[in-house]
Amino acid sequence: MGEILFARVDDRLIHGQVMTKWAKGFGCNSVFVIDNNLVKDEYMKSIYLMTAAASNLPAKILSVDDAISLWNKDNFGIYKVILLYKDIATVKESVVKGLPIKKLNIGGLAKSPEKKFVIPSVSLKKEEAEMLWELANDFNVEVFFQTLPESKRVNLDAALKLFGINK
Repeated sequence: MGEILFARVDDRLIHGQVMTKWAKGFGCNSVFVIDNNLVKDEYMKSIYLMTAAASNLPAKILSVDDAISLWNKDNFGIYKVILLYKDIATVKESVVKGLPIKKLNIGGLAKSPEKKFVIPSVSLKKEEAEMLWELANDFNVEVFFQTLPESKRVNLDAALKLFGINK
């Protein structure tokens, strides 16, 4: 039976850190990218799948609904996966629809004017912090911020304080 090792939000999706440090270091045998827009973009899909293939690690690119169907069918079969997302809203959609994510690593979200840095590689809008609070509070998801396995891990409470959100 398959297993979700954890989910990661990283707007770069499949790249060297994910494939070498996170995936291989945690006993993962596949990476599933869940993105409703990317699944429709054959060109970008092929680029991400080639990047994954270079690491000798199978990858799938799925919509949220396809991921839910695959999980409901046989709990991802033989795959021990890391789920990759570009954004927090898609993680929330997945969890609300029934994907049993228990650990959520926020590892890479680019800076923009309306965002605040939580760790050097992650910046959030207040709405995103609120979504993370909902995932933790309503769905018992452990949310943490960490770029690499060997870097410092920051818990959700620290991020929520930046936005004046109290658990």
